[in-house]
Amino acid sequence: MTAFTPTPDDRFTFGLWTVGWQARDPFGDASRPPLDPVETVHRLSELGAHGVTFHDDDLLAVEPDREKAIAAFRKALDETGMKVPMATTNLFTHPVFKDGAFTSNDRDVRRYALRKVMRNLDLAASLGARTYVCWGGREGAESDAAKDVKAALDRYKEGLDLLCQYVLDKGYDIRFAIEPKPNEPRGDILLPTIGHALGLINELEHPEMVGLNPEVGHEQMAGLNFVHGIAQALWHGKLFHIDLNGQHGPKYDQDLIFGHGDLKSAFFLVDLLEHHGYDGPRHFDYKPLRTEDPQDVWDSAAANMRTYLILKDKAAKFRQDPEVQEALRNSRVDELARPTLAEGETWQDLAKDDFDVEAAAARGFHFTRLNQLALEHLMGVRG
Repeated sequence: MTAFTPTPDDRFTFGLWTVGWQARDPFGDASRPPLDPVETVHRLSELGAHGVTFHDDDLLAVEPDREKAIAAFRKALDETGMKVPMATTNLFTHPVFKDGAFTSNDRDVRRYALRKVMRNLDLAASLGARTYVCWGGREGAESDAAKDVKAALDRYKEGLDLLCQYVLDKGYDIRFAIEPKPNEPRGDILLPTIGHALGLINELEHPEMVGLNPEVGHEQMAGLNFVHGIAQALWHGKLFHIDLNGQHGPKYDQDLIFGHGDLKSAFFLVDLLEHHGYDGPRHFDYKPLRTEDPQDVWDSAAANMRTYLILKDKAAKFRQDPEVQEALRNSRVDELARPTLAEGETWQDLAKDDFDVEAAAARGFHFTRLNQLALEHLMGVRG
């Protein structure tokens, strides 16, 4: 159906590391050959994507000469009109980062990590990226004796403060986005959830420059409600970027196609993003299944975008359904937006309320009806 065919206006983006994943895991070698970033740009453009994102090392997948790789990547972007809304730095693959980057116990490693990021910030700015993601996959520990976490948070803050100052001094139009994750590859990763990251941001020298890049699977790995987390990020004005994928509960990071995990949560996530006017990229951070061949990689990329558009359509019909609108009123969902105190009221007025507790306790909220209507829209029997 053409209604579910993506266009660049949908702002769908993919990391080079997603479609380019060779399917190597801790238990098996690669099952697909390396993918040229130039081919990635062209193939994603043909599928209707808006842009691509990258780690500094992703560009070297088939061309080890950095300058040649960058030149070929730029040429592909120019030929297709694809954008680079976000970039990041690989601070986790090389053995030098085995105890972290910004929070490594080794001071020399910390200094090297910051230099590596600054170098890639220059490239990111030249390609028009406006968001720079910081995923601290190795910032953590397996033993509480091995890491002074209080000191580690000092170093985390120091690193982000330094990078913010670098961007300001260079005049780049770039904001940073912290990507939380509870574990894997480290046993326990620092800043494991949206809430932890928000707490650190408040302590930074330039908190206005740092926000969040939450990922579906990462919050769900911790058993948390991703929709609630995104709502809080929006409430703080800190949803700078988002990673969409699928996950089946608290297990290893699966990076499934968006919607191929908890479909009901994916539906309510799309409803939240669209209903509250999130205007950033819809970025897919997933991995094509290890069982798939190179052609299936592009089928999986298309599946992410198509699933989002289907859920967007269903969410819109859900909101437009007169029965849903009535059910929302009956559940008093709209009443929550009404301030508890009227304009000009104080606690003294609140103390004078004549409230029938028993009558209020007897009132139902009719959430079952509302939830059933959502499921029926999701299952395609309404709308």
